[in-house]
Amino acid sequence: MSGVPSAGPAPVRPSAGRRALALVRAAHAPPAAAVTLFAGAYAAGAAGTGAARAALVTLAVLAGQLSVGWSNDWLDAGRDRAVGRRDKPVVTGAVTPGALRTAALVALVACVPLSLALGARAALAHAVFVAAGWVYNRPLKATVGSWLPYAVAFGILPSVATLAVPGPPAGPGGAWAPVWATAGGALLGVGAHLANVLPDLEDDAATGVRGLPHRLGRRVTAVGAALVLLVAVLVVVLGPPGSPGTAGTAALVGAAALAGSAAVVALRRPSSRFPFSAAMAVATLVVVLLVATG
Repeated sequence: MSGVPSAGPAPVRPSAGRRALALVRAAHAPPAAAVTLFAGAYAAGAAGTGAARAALVTLAVLAGQLSVGWSNDWLDAGRDRAVGRRDKPVVTGAVTPGALRTAALVALVACVPLSLALGARAALAHAVFVAAGWVYNRPLKATVGSWLPYAVAFGILPSVATLAVPGPPAGPGGAWAPVWATAGGALLGVGAHLANVLPDLEDDAATGVRGLPHRLGRRVTAVGAALVLLVAVLVVVLGPPGSPGTAGTAALVGAAALAGSAAVVALRRPSSRFPFSAAMAVATLVVVLLVATG
């Protein structure tokens, strides 16, 4: 009818497949998968938990990682919309903040029995790991202590696997991971944090986020990420008893090349995701060395 404004087409509701894919993307799938696979591989290889126990470690860590990833995009939804982060499903409308909140809490609840099935001490270590991720999401992400949750989480992750080793009926079971493995994991976490934040420094600053990388500036953060990742590999190569051997030397050379190229790209192409990809590649080297050396 003339004079009556048209309501326009109704918004299209995303299909179930699109919503599922959006949830996978919102969970920060690549790093979540990398952390989960590392935990399972370390449990099966270095810790020697056995296939069934390693699978349980993998499921527990996966649930925890999903809860952390979904909570991150849920809590950051307002900030991501403000700066137009089209790589975020919650910004494009493929998933709602409410759906992310529900998914994060369901994953967190599922994480509890899976962790307890590993034993009390492994469950406690995993609780610290997951709590560190949630604490980073809020409130530490915007503070000078933004690096601390990464150091704590990745430092304790090897112990989730080693503490899950079943012991005799009256015994405590597994032990804490070696100091060098804990230190290597903590350094790896800090380096990954520095590299991951680099492409988003300006967007973060525009919405009031001033973590450690933002305070250090792009140049110092890029060089610092490269150095910390390189030291992480150095600790894992030289930490175990005996000579590092050819594989350890090759890992050091490869890590140096990756870390150096990541720093150069971060300074020349600020929006590039290559520094984080390089950090993931260095993390893969660390994982292989950890599993191989035990």
